Amino acid sequence: MRKLVIPKYYGRPSIGLALLGCTNRPFYHVCVFPDRALGRRYEGNILEQVGTFDPLPNQKNEKLVALNFGRLSGLFPIHPKSFIRAKDNRALIADQQLKTVAEAAEAEKITQEQDSSGAPSTSHPQ
Repeated sequence: MRKLVIPKYYGRPSIGLALLGCTNRPFYHVCVFPDRALGRRYEGNILEQVGTFDPLPNQKNEKLVALNFGRLSGLFPIHPKSFIRAKDNRALIADQQLKTVAEAAEAEKITQEQDSSGAPSTSHPQ
């Protein structure tokens, strides 16, 4: 039976691995634990499971990790390069929009000049 942990008393939570599995076959759950003073690796103290980790390589020599990023959002800091890339992308998109607006204005100006100058139509009567 799981030990009831009252959120008001668990202190600062942390993310860690809870060992589940059997002898010679470890399997971990990535979990949110309460404060270390309440016990860390005990399955009953898990507040929430946010992923899994299989440390033994599979047939393709991969160690599998599965995380629920929706539950972890806001916990990891955003890399500063992400902000720089976003700023550069916004500037690039703004430049492209200005170019298309300028080209459209030029094309409209040319068509107005042709209409006002009385240029002959391109179709020839037979």
